[in-house]
Amino acid sequence: MSLTGTPFLCTLVVLSVAALVLPLVLWSRLRGPRVLRAAARALMLLFAQGTAVALVFTLVNNANNLYDNWADLLGTGDHVQQAADLGTDGTGGISLKRLPKVRQSFTPATGPGMGAAGGVRVTQLKGRVSGVNAEVYVWLPPQYGEPAYRHHRFPVVELLPGYPGSAKAWFGSLHAHEQLEPLMRDGRVAPFILVAPRTNLLAGVDTGCANIPGTVNADTWLSVDVPKMVMDNFRAQSAPQGWAVAGYSAGAHCATRLAVAHPDRYRAAVSMSGYNDPIGERDSLTAQNPTLRSENNPYLMLRRAPVPPRIALYLSGQPHDGYEAAVALEQTAKAPTTVHVIYIPKSAGGHNMALWRPQVVPAFRWLTEEMGAGVTAGPAAPPRSPSTAGATPAELASGTASRAGAVRRR
Repeated sequence: MSLTGTPFLCTLVVLSVAALVLPLVLWSRLRGPRVLRAAARALMLLFAQGTAVALVFTLVNNANNLYDNWADLLGTGDHVQQAADLGTDGTGGISLKRLPKVRQSFTPATGPGMGAAGGVRVTQLKGRVSGVNAEVYVWLPPQYGEPAYRHHRFPVVELLPGYPGSAKAWFGSLHAHEQLEPLMRDGRVAPFILVAPRTNLLAGVDTGCANIPGTVNADTWLSVDVPKMVMDNFRAQSAPQGWAVAGYSAGAHCATRLAVAHPDRYRAAVSMSGYNDPIGERDSLTAQNPTLRSENNPYLMLRRAPVPPRIALYLSGQPHDGYEAAVALEQTAKAPTTVHVIYIPKSAGGHNMALWRPQVVPAFRWLTEEMGAGVTAGPAAPPRSPSTAGATPAELASGTASRAGAVRRR
């Protein structure tokens, strides 16, 4: 049974009900020696507690898309077939233009929310350069199939989850496609192709979206193999002008890091509750020694760049959860790098999907403006102010609160 499937959830519900009924029915009816009766009662209690814990975990997992399958949960999954040393640019000296086209077949993705707004499709991609073999989810904007757009190439946003996190999370938990689809139809947000590749590539660790020779080439998987596959199979714009990357939590760190490292592959990045120092995720491979930490810290990468990268960064965060890291990047950035910082007050909520979900639309409106997609992006977010003015957490997080609201913009 699938970890995130309805049959498994229904089975847990039935078992939880049975675990509650059994003690009520059998507690005083047990016969035999006192030791056996005590043992039977203890087993019933353990059964009730175990099923309750399993049910709560499954509900939380389904709501937040933390673990996609049993292999992810048990730490037995490994999607790395090889991890050669690919050099500083992550290509190993391979001319990407000479590689044959990648032709993939796609099937409808299953799971909560995956069939909404036209449906998400999935493919299993074997990365020719990275050595990674994993799934990639793709959602096409409503205009993609319209005759008037048959020769149009669409901008792309690569979506990265946190750790632990499933590639489905942007669709199943943040409902990105459901929120954006009507805005794309109305012209308020550009018709972006949304691409969500697997980032949980090794058992029990976060790759930090980096290349670590002999271990994993996560950077190349995300910035080379996945974009090439998308451009070979869909009417997608070329990099870097037509490409952006977005993430939350550990995925936010990855989004910023990828854009800073590869301005030739990404024009913009969106970071929600991200961090600069890889130690922000202690299970990250890039946090394991000072050299890796330094090489994969976007703040230090910007400071050391011989030429400031031509990229735009949208960084949102709360005090002690992304805001200070965003301000540090803003202060160190030099033209043509631009940094747009959004302050989210603590009253908007914690480090979870409820905080990030209402930020999807404002972030994509910014991407629409920044990438020159040519459609109206809607009204600007309110200016910074310390008052909540009775705004709801969702309004505070999204920037739709009144002008006296607490969302602040830099």
